[in-house]
Parts: sequence; C-alpha cells; structure tokens
Amino acid sequence: MEKLRIAIQKSGRLSEDSLALIKECGIKITNGMRTLKSDALNFPLEFLFLRDDDIPGYVEDGVADVGIVGENVWYETGREVDVAKPLGFSKCRLSLAVPKHVEYTGIEDLQGANIATSYPKILGDYLSKRGVEAQLHVISGSVEIAPSIGLADAICDIVSSGSTLFMNGLKEVETIFSSQAVMIRNRQLSQAKQEILERLLFRINAVQKGQKNKYILLNAPQKSLEEIIRILPGMRSPTVLPLAEEGWNSVHSVIQEDEFWEVIDQLKAAGAEGILVVPIEKMIL
Repeated sequence: MEKLRIAIQKSGRLSEDSLALIKECGIKITNGMRTLKSDALNFPLEFLFLRDDDIPGYVEDGVADVGIVGENVWYETGREVDVAKPLGFSKCRLSLAVPKHVEYTGIEDLQGANIATSYPKILGDYLSKRGVEAQLHVISGSVEIAPSIGLADAICDIVSSGSTLFMNGLKEVETIFSSQAVMIRNRQLSQAKQEILERLLFRINAVQKGQKNKYILLNAPQKSLEEIIRILPGMRSPTVLPLAEEGWNSVHSVIQEDEFWEVIDQLKAAGAEGILVVPIEKMIL
C-alpha cells in the first residue's frame, strides 16, 4: 500500500504539538520519536523526524511528501512548496529590537544600521519594501547578545513573550512577520498520495473545528423559546425537544469558543436555565 511521507521536527514544542494533532486524528504511531523514521499503525503515513530547517528542502525534493514546519522557516528557506493548510498552533512573531536606551521613531531609524538576525531573507525583504538599506549580520544563535558585544545596532529575532529581549537590555520596536505552524506539500504529488493527504486534512479539520466549538444544552421556557433560538442558530438550527414539564423545552446547539461568554450572558437574560456546556472531540460538517 502506498504511504504519504510526512516530515516533522524531531524535537521541541512544534514537534510535540504536531504529534498531538496527529494523535487527535486517531492515528497511532510506532516508536514515536525514538527513531528518525516511523510508521502509523492505522493510517497510510510514514513519519520522518528531521531538523526544522531541513523540512522544506526535503519536501521540495520529494523525499517527504508533506511536512509540518513554522511558517517563518518555510518562508526563510525560499523552497518551492505549497502550503496545504495553516495549522493555527506554535504561533510566534519575528520582530526588530533595539537597546532600551535608544529612541526609536520608525523603520527609517535603521537606515545604514547593523542588524543581527537568523532570518536574512525575511528581514531583507521587509527592509527592501520600505526602502531601508542596512547591513545584515547572519547569526545562527544567541542573536540577542549582538548589541551588547558591539556587533550590531539592532536585532531581528523570534519573539514569544519578550522576556529574553528584556533580560538582554532590548526592547521590541517592530513586528515584521507573524508565524504559525503550516503543513507544506510537494507540488508533484501522485494522485494516490493526494487522496491520502485529503483524508488526513479531513481529519485535521474535524479535530480543529471541534476545538473551536462547544456543545451546549439548556432548558428554555416556551415563552422565551423563539428568542433563545435566535441567540443560538447552531450549525443549521438548534435541536428543540419538549420536556416532561409542561411549557419547557430542552435546546441543543453548538457555539463558537470565542463567542462563548457573550452568548451565555444573552441566554441567561432570555430565561435559559440548567445550561450545560460540553467539549466537542470532533466536528464534521
């Protein structure tokens, strides 16, 4: 049986999040990350565990059919692959930072500056579009120490909380790229492998839709039923069942996670009682 080869970072948070998503899709993996190559027990997938910087190249060359990698890594490598799906986790940003004592008024302040970075392509493209010429010093690690040792006037690096910048006497002044995990694909997949990829994406979509929604059950008085249905449109429309007690109904629906508390407040104001909210494991539309 033909299998789809998927490349995943061999260690780190992105690797953990990627494997967690795969497992949520009901796919079981043999040996996990103890080897550089593994197979799924119940799905036509073969896993390659690689350095994140190598994944776009492996996918472009067809050694791997698809890969999960940070959007920033994919863009920086410039490899000719397609994004099959943004995955929404492992979010971060690539930002410019300068010493705390430096007054910064805008990107033009970096004209002629020395900037240390591990992302010369992303930074170079950003500066070029804004007409700023700067000297880029490519560093593979510990970029944040460059200003303190006199190597650079500013840095451009990945930022999550900003605590590392603060500890090194720097302040974030400009976000130049927002990143998340993406699934990339080889541009010349066979028909058989494309079908496997579509099956995998179908499972991922079902898992992620479930994570973004909640199943809600409540008791609604007949006099408020129309108003409560208006608040809870559901995927198509709410399910309404009469209760044993005259004049009351049980209403079942789905609400989005980011609208949850606002909707609950509206339901309570409309007279809903006994509200239960349940996580959704998978959601197939």
